[in-house]
Amino acid sequence: MTNVVGCIDGSAAATAVCDYSAWAALQLDAPLMLLHVLDLNRYPVAPDVTGNIGLGSREHLLEELAELDAQRAKVALKEGHVMLEAAESRAREDGIANIQLRQRHGDLSDTLQEMEGDIRLVVLGLHGEDSSDKPQHIGSQLETVIRTLHRPILLTPFSFSAPASAMLAFDGSATTRKGVEMLAKSPLFKGMPVHVVMVDADTSDNWEKLKWAEQQLAENGHEVHIALRAGDVEPTLHAYQAEHNIDIMVMGAYGHSRIRQFLVGSTTSSMLQASKSPMLILR
Repeated sequence: MTNVVGCIDGSAAATAVCDYSAWAALQLDAPLMLLHVLDLNRYPVAPDVTGNIGLGSREHLLEELAELDAQRAKVALKEGHVMLEAAESRAREDGIANIQLRQRHGDLSDTLQEMEGDIRLVVLGLHGEDSSDKPQHIGSQLETVIRTLHRPILLTPFSFSAPASAMLAFDGSATTRKGVEMLAKSPLFKGMPVHVVMVDADTSDNWEKLKWAEQQLAENGHEVHIALRAGDVEPTLHAYQAEHNIDIMVMGAYGHSRIRQFLVGSTTSSMLQASKSPMLILR
């Protein structure tokens, strides 16, 4: 059975990641894996001092520095284990019984790619450990994960609130139609009202595409609202979300649609930076 994987680190979003991971695991009736990856660049397993031998008195200093790096890595591993245990305790309080803890030393993106076959959903903080004190910055590894992982990714803000409504950014393309079908059938959004929003010209063709999406979702028991808005993608989507007090935004990172070009192109950061609510990225 594939897992909901909550990526735990020392950021301010870690508690929300834990809570959203537990919420998703309950909604999907899936086991929960809490993952902590110790960054290999910050905490190397064995510092490389080759090429520095033969520098006389400096050799002893380099050995001391290498020993200090090794001690820092050991402390960081222990700290990560403590964070995982605290997250496990919180998830159990949220009602999760089936929990695995996993700790890795390496790169987050590479680790998730290796585990991809066992992943149903990944949960990450919008702001990582290095950007918690800078809300205008997204996590340094986030874009890499979005570009490389072929699993849905739930991105969380700093605090948790159980989603009760969802909004799908839709452009009518074949790939975003797949997103409608995924959302319609997913137990993650069972019973929620869903807004399908297209940012494009007000044409009969676009309304037909929206009505198709409305039908797919309605047939799967959703209360559906469709909207066609003009304007720039990011501000228009966020304005609609705020206007209707929608809890979670769903977007696709696939195909060659306008939404994809916006999301995983050069303006990725501005979209994510502007988000103050959870965002689900479909793959």
